Amino acid sequence: MVASGRSKAKFMAKSRKSAASAATAVNRSAGSRMLRIIGGAWRGRRLRFPPQPQIRPTPDRVRETLFNWLAGRVPGAQCLDLFAGSGALGLEALSRGARGVTFVEKDQAAVRELRARLSEWGATGAHVEQADALHFLSGAPRPFDIVFLDPPFASELLMAASKRLEEGGWLTPEALIYVESDAHGPAPPVPASWQLTKGKRAGAVGYHLFGRHRLSN
Repeated sequence: MVASGRSKAKFMAKSRKSAASAATAVNRSAGSRMLRIIGGAWRGRRLRFPPQPQIRPTPDRVRETLFNWLAGRVPGAQCLDLFAGSGALGLEALSRGARGVTFVEKDQAAVRELRARLSEWGATGAHVEQADALHFLSGAPRPFDIVFLDPPFASELLMAASKRLEEGGWLTPEALIYVESDAHGPAPPVPASWQLTKGKRAGAVGYHLFGRHRLSN
């Protein structure tokens, strides 16, 4: 009888431990979302990002199309991932040979996860700025070859950010700028010196690649 009681106690303790482990796994999953890198040295690696609704990572097939557009421009490039969120675009660029990526994101949890992934993957040439994007663009400029520009659709940040990028010395003469916008809204409000080179739509997302060109006087 004593042996039977001890066995039952051990069984109950094991069951409680298993239930606790399952609950932890569920909570961890519910408290984050996952995506994967689709090309380059980190292809197939997964990264976790917070469940905040304002963090809206670029879908896999859109990223694949974008980096097909960029093709040979990524290796050796200096990139800026503004409104970085999950950091998916900048991480994809690093995976494909970008020389450096500056990530700008104001959400503390997103910054923490992004720094953890960069450390875990042994990334070089990456820098994460926890800052408001427009505040960052008010600082001392350094020119970038490729800029990923994906602000919240419902805001007016795209116009303000693109203006500061163009006028503030943040772009190299032949810079490429990737912009996401509401597919059901008007054309992205970008400077006249940005020429649309590619553009597509995936569901509610319109995605566009612009290149700088000189305006005639």
